[in-house]
Amino acid sequence: MTYETVAKFAQQGGAIYFFLIFLGGCAYAFWPRNRAEFDHAARLPLDEDNGL
Repeated sequence: MTYETVAKFAQQGGAIYFFLIFLGGCAYAFWPRNRAEFDHAARLPLDEDNGL
């Protein structure tokens, strides 16, 4: 096994790994159950009484 073969395998494996992590993050962000939590977090800077 040459260095080029190992490097190509590692690059492809890393790309697939990070793509799957990205898809997982997108699924988490757009999952309907999380919508209320994200909407609340988006409104926090605009609330006048935010506990400070």
